[in-house]
Amino acid sequence: MEIRLFTESDRPFLRTLYLAARRHSWTWLKGDAWQLEDFDAVILGETVLVAELAGHRAGFAGVLDNDNFLHSLFVDPAFQGRGVGSALLAAAQQLFTSTGALKCLAQNRAALAFYEKHGWHQEARGESEQGEYVLMHFPLTARASGRATG
Repeated sequence: MEIRLFTESDRPFLRTLYLAARRHSWTWLKGDAWQLEDFDAVILGETVLVAELAGHRAGFAGVLDNDNFLHSLFVDPAFQGRGVGSALLAAAQQLFTSTGALKCLAQNRAALAFYEKHGWHQEARGESEQGEYVLMHFPLTARASGRATG
């Protein structure tokens, strides 16, 4: 598996991946208004990492560098369970210069378990237009101790 920086040639495929992954994982939300172009707004101003597995773009992660904030991590449903998310998460965590943060929808129990397995801790809860979310933190000490690789 290769983790690399986003290039413009990735955009059409990652648009499709983002839409498919949301429809697959966020089943409790109505996705009728979701569009391919939603991806463009999500990654604006972010460092985007792309995972390639066997020549296929299998997922992406978007990080707001100045905030050490993991804004998005999506894996193509056809590639879930193959370590793509773990590899993207490890690469994103390497970009952090202090405690990392992310927000995960509370109903996305699989994602919450995934992040906790990789050393993230629940800190607080809040509300968004998509429902309740959990604010999670990843201290750099977790990366240094090896707990980040779960």
